[in-house]
Amino acid sequence: MTLNVPRYNGWVPSRAVYDAFINDLMERATTPYSAGAEHVPSVKRFQEAIQANPTMVNLFNNVFLQAPQSQSQVRDFEHLLQLFDLIVVGPPRFMVVSEHGVTEPIGVPMYLVFDLLSNSSAAYDLFRMEAFNEALKRLLSSWGDYLRTSDSGSTLTDAPDGWFSQGAIQALEEGRGKFNQTYVVLNDTAINRGYTSWDQFFTRQIRSDARPIVPAPKDKTVVYNACESTVERYKFNVQAHDKFWLKGTMSYSLYDIFNGDNETAQHFVGGTVYQAFLSPQDYHRWHSPVTGKVVAARIVDGTYYAVLPDEGEGGDPRGALIRSQPWLTVAATRAIITIQADSEKIGLVAFIGVGMAEVSTCQLLVQPGSRVEPGQEIGMFHFGGSSHALIFGPHVKVTFTDEVEVGKHIHVNRIIASVDQ
Repeated sequence: MTLNVPRYNGWVPSRAVYDAFINDLMERATTPYSAGAEHVPSVKRFQEAIQANPTMVNLFNNVFLQAPQSQSQVRDFEHLLQLFDLIVVGPPRFMVVSEHGVTEPIGVPMYLVFDLLSNSSAAYDLFRMEAFNEALKRLLSSWGDYLRTSDSGSTLTDAPDGWFSQGAIQALEEGRGKFNQTYVVLNDTAINRGYTSWDQFFTRQIRSDARPIVPAPKDKTVVYNACESTVERYKFNVQAHDKFWLKGTMSYSLYDIFNGDNETAQHFVGGTVYQAFLSPQDYHRWHSPVTGKVVAARIVDGTYYAVLPDEGEGGDPRGALIRSQPWLTVAATRAIITIQADSEKIGLVAFIGVGMAEVSTCQLLVQPGSRVEPGQEIGMFHFGGSSHALIFGPHVKVTFTDEVEVGKHIHVNRIIASVDQ
């Protein structure tokens, strides 16, 4: 069996694995619903919220009409609910496709169900509605509660679909280091490493000796990588207001990123944004990129599965969420932490933790007034995968290291930039 490296570093599996995952869900959903089974309570509440709103019902109907018929296997709203019934009562798992000889992680199962549906104009309207996101938040919160239970640890095994199977360990260690020597394990002889729930496994801590803080070169001011992540892009001279909704330009709009906080946005006008995304198999805690004091820390509610619709990449419409990352900094649920760096060369810097899909639970570990330093945890994501951005003011002369290349995976705590006089 061969580990396949999926697109977008684990977000979009191969077509064979995608089809196998959806087909497996559909087969398991057929029997109970042919016998008239009820939806599980959290899915039932989601159904009721949608059906009580005629606009959402109409948009959902159009979503299924607009989805690519040759690729999307989710037929209608009821079919979608049946698939949700299976997802929210089980943990994410590894997928094995024997006939193709490949294994791949399914770290964001609900996203895979929504993926093709989201890339449509009707979904763009529906998935940005406040009422829709409130209903979806309740559904995802219920699943999140389950993922903290001991029952959710059922896939932390060495079975073929387990996260400690041979294929899974290979994926978890690819470019990251041996698992037991990279992460804080609770029992290094146990198959599940002592993790008692999916969430405990997902939010595992990293060993300081595996990701040491490299001292800054003499007479250099540096910025450290806040998340273990894959470089998405960086942009200079960002503006307070910009056309972030245009797919071709993908500009950053500071006023919208900071949720209408114009005073904070003005600090960064003309500055620089660095953005990178985390895959489901990455380390999901955030580290401070600088030494300084936290000025503000808050969570902004937003969307979960909304994307900017596009034609896809290479004719494949899947993965629009990943291609919409700059836009998600203004639309998605996100954590905003501003830090006043001790270095005057850096000044005020912002960390934006962007929840993507089911990974929209952002947990803060700092508060205003907290002292922080590179390598110190400042927060974390729960469930799946996500994105983050660092924002610097216009006076900060940022020079990124040679390691910072689009598509390159970079360890947390690595130096990613120096700041000139």
